[in-house]
Amino acid sequence: MRSILALPLLVALALHTASGAASSPVTHLPADKVAAAFAKGAPLLETAGYKIHASRRDAPGQAEVHVRDTDIIYVLEGTATMIVGGTVVGGKTTATDEIRGTAIQGGEIRQMAKGDVMVVPNGTPHQFQAVQGPFLYYVVKATSPAGGTQ
Repeated sequence: MRSILALPLLVALALHTASGAASSPVTHLPADKVAAAFAKGAPLLETAGYKIHASRRDAPGQAEVHVRDTDIIYVLEGTATMIVGGTVVGGKTTATDEIRGTAIQGGEIRQMAKGDVMVVPNGTPHQFQAVQGPFLYYVVKATSPAGGTQ
């Protein structure tokens, strides 16, 4: 159950990074809600300062850059290759503070497996490739203030 214990640590880090202190009430996410979110990959909780996603990948994804969100990733199951850094090829703004593209040029290749933690600072291109799924991971997104960086 090490993975269940890691979530509070990741949330605490996100809260500390995003705002320095928790100012909202305690949130309890029951196991059945978490399991249902992992079955399809879905957000568990989203606030102005942080987001918690139960993420699932069965295939590679697009290259992405989060202008304000730092991704704190904890792998629960599966393996994947992550490309980080470099330059996004064909990057287009798809939502506020979100850029997507077809690939990353000049990035570093990192292998991810169960138990790994990776912190991808805001503004850093990243892309999941070579996914051996299901690839399940918590992602806590610590959101920096508008116009700021982490």
